[in-house]
Amino acid sequence: MTDHLVSLFSNSLPLTVFISILLNILIAVFGFLPSSFLNAANLIVFGFLYGTLLSLVGEILGSLVAFFLYRKGFQTNIGKKLGNSSKFQSLLHAEGKEAFMLILSLRLIPFVPSGLVTFFSAIGKVSFLTFALSSSLGKIPALFIEAYAIYQVTNVTVQGKIILALTGCLLIAFIWKKYKKNKKSTY
Repeated sequence: MTDHLVSLFSNSLPLTVFISILLNILIAVFGFLPSSFLNAANLIVFGFLYGTLLSLVGEILGSLVAFFLYRKGFQTNIGKKLGNSSKFQSLLHAEGKEAFMLILSLRLIPFVPSGLVTFFSAIGKVSFLTFALSSSLGKIPALFIEAYAIYQVTNVTVQGKIILALTGCLLIAFIWKKYKKNKKSTY
């Protein structure tokens, strides 16, 4: 997927910024698609600094558009039904400073799905301004860390090889743990 985006971006450089931001918005609205392939394409085409900045702008705009659409489409219909059963219940009821800190911290934690944070913020009581500030501030360090890792891996540096090795080891450990757990539950 990254190769196709790099080819598209290289062949239409004047439109690339617009296409990248539009793709980031679509990824955020759908909520379950990872943006790492798009971030990798941005880094390959524009280099580390400009690729990271383009990805950051796209992800921030994407989360804001998604928040707005989720709030308009889901808040009245789903928010009340999920209020008592959600793992994100604290986010549904948070407001002001509490909401700001909660969203900021969730954005900083790796592997917390960005779409879920946006969705539960939108159907809850969080104001648009609080969401915009906390989400954007949280995305800055998270995206720089992701961009650094992607850049190191795509350039096959020593650090990139270490990142790949550690990721592979963690994946194997996770699969092994799941396998053992499933094996125990069948007895």
